[in-house]
Order: sequence, then C-alpha cells, then structure tokens
Amino acid sequence: MTKMTTILGIESSCDDTAAAVVRMTDDVPMILSSVVESQTELHALYGGVVPEIAARAHAEKLDHCIEHALDQASVGLRDLDAIAVTAGPGLIGGVLSGVMCAKGLSAATNLPIIGVNHLAGHALTPRLTDQLAYPYLMLLVSGGHCQFLIVRGALDFTRLGGTIDDAPGEAFDKTARLLGLPQPGGPSVERTAVDGDPSRFSFPRPLLDRDDCDMSFSGLKTALLRARDAAVADKGGLTTDDRANLCAGFQAAVTDVLIEKTRRAIRLYLAECPAIPAIAVAGGVAANQTIRVGLQNLADQMQTSFLAPPLALCTDNAAMIAYAGIELFRAGQTDDLTLSVRPRWPLDHKSAPMLGSGKKGVKA
Repeated sequence: MTKMTTILGIESSCDDTAAAVVRMTDDVPMILSSVVESQTELHALYGGVVPEIAARAHAEKLDHCIEHALDQASVGLRDLDAIAVTAGPGLIGGVLSGVMCAKGLSAATNLPIIGVNHLAGHALTPRLTDQLAYPYLMLLVSGGHCQFLIVRGALDFTRLGGTIDDAPGEAFDKTARLLGLPQPGGPSVERTAVDGDPSRFSFPRPLLDRDDCDMSFSGLKTALLRARDAAVADKGGLTTDDRANLCAGFQAAVTDVLIEKTRRAIRLYLAECPAIPAIAVAGGVAANQTIRVGLQNLADQMQTSFLAPPLALCTDNAAMIAYAGIELFRAGQTDDLTLSVRPRWPLDHKSAPMLGSGKKGVKA
C-alpha cells in the first residue's frame, strides 16, 4: 500500500521568507513547490541584515508566500498532513513570525505543527535531493554556522568540529563590507575574486596546526583588513586590481582551511565503516564554486562520494524544512500550539558547546 505524506514548510529564520510543499510517496520525496522572497534590497543600505526590518518583512510576506506555494503545488490546506516551521535557531523576530503564522494555520485547520531545527533542514537536504542513506558526513557551512556532523538520523547528529568564532559566511560578508562590495557578501567576493591573483597577498590559514576539525576565521578577516589598509596607504586608495587580489586571496585561504579540516573529518567519519561513504555540503557558502570544486577533488582523493545540493537549496528555503518535517512526522514527532521558539538550538546536545552559553542557552 502506498504511503503518502504531504507537508507545508515555512522558513523565516533570517532574511529570506519562504514556503514550500513537499510530498513523500513511500520513501521518495518530491518538491511540489518552493517559494522564496528575498529581503536583499531592504537591507542593502545597512551592510547587513537588520533584525527588526527582517521580522516586519516576514510578517508582511509569509501569508503571500504560503498562498503562492499552495497554488504552485496545486494543493489546499485540506490536502496537508502537517505544517513544518523553523522554530530556531535564528533571528528571534523572524523565527517568531514564522511560528506564529504556523500556529494560526494549525488553529484554523487542526493540522499538527512540527517545529524544525533550521540546521537540521540543511543537514537533511541530501536526503531530499538524493535519498542519501545514513550515516553520512555533513559539512554545514553558512552565514551563521559552520560544523562537521555525522548524520545518523533526523534527530541523531554528532558534531566533529566547527568554527570557534566567525562562520565562513559571516567572514565573507564582513570582507565584502571592508572592500566596499555589495551584500550579500559571499557572491560579491566570489565574483570579484575571478579577476584576482590569490598569491598577491599572504593570508594565514588559522588552526591548521591543530589536529582537530575546529576552525577560526576571525583572524583571517583581521589580516585582510590590515592588507587592505596597507594597500590603501601605499597607493592612496584601493585599486580594482587590489580589491580583486584581496578577494582571491581571502577566498583561497578559506577554501584551504575548509579542505584540510574536511580531510580530517572524513578520516574520523570513515572510522565508522559506513557501507557507502559519502560527504555532503549544505548551507549558503556551499554555493561557492571554488569551495565546491575543492571539496569534490578531496572526496575523489579519499574515495568518498560527494553531494552538493542545487544552488537554490543551498541558501535558506522552506523545502528543506518541509522535508525535515516529513522525517520527524513519520517518526511520530509533532508539536502543538505550545511550540516555543529557540534562538539557539545546537544539533548535537551531547558535545560541549563551542561558543559558550548564555541566558538563551547553548550558542553552538
């Protein structure tokens, strides 16, 4: 007998408002619709995401995104089995907007709610796109997070290491601001680096002297600032060539760190003797082609298959949230109108926190 599960996903953790419908027939998922409304223009003047502006924009756009997603999928609310919504981590105002919208729909339809960890959405994306079997190694590399995870199930994650300060995406954004490039910083730095010489400026490769999977990008950002200031002082301003060379050197340094730390993570993962070894990458920085090619080459060297989602599923989207919701729903995990938001929500609860804790809980 065919088993079919259809779930609406809602994502609003940062500056993209998204809704999607995903259907799982037996064990084969299909994205019926995926709608993403960007807020890039709203934040362009500020050099980064302004939480209050983001929250207000989510509140204004969510219902339109959901309506569009349902229409695109040719389904109605009565055709759904549940509503999955990002309940954290993220900017609290945006997360709250999505959760309250999901609660309103649940109250009106009696559909169950499934609170999804945004990071789990990224980590489970290879199962949505390629039905990748557990366990696999995940490099989750985004604007706010970077960590190596062994993914054994929808609720079973082991962190092997990650950033102890700035995530790569955050470092890319800060680099773009330092060099006068538009946001979002990742694509701007990547485009500018195409015309640059990565060897023109010498940048550090932090923590490569440590035999673990932890990373640091804060010092790299500071090194770029100093190199920029030296170039400006030498030439009376930042030339187009220097800007391109700085971007190329910065991108090369980030790539080298990610590749070497991934090599170490793969060794730890292979110790589990997976039947079909696989490493996957997800998150916004996974859209960077230089990093993708480097990871692909490394995987080939270590005889491990490599998976990267389509570019549209690298950045924040609701299809990954809907799919994660399907796995949780089929495992019997549901929430109700008491669902609360979690601005901090680590995937691995057993490992010691990397960034410490605060009143709102463990940061990462």
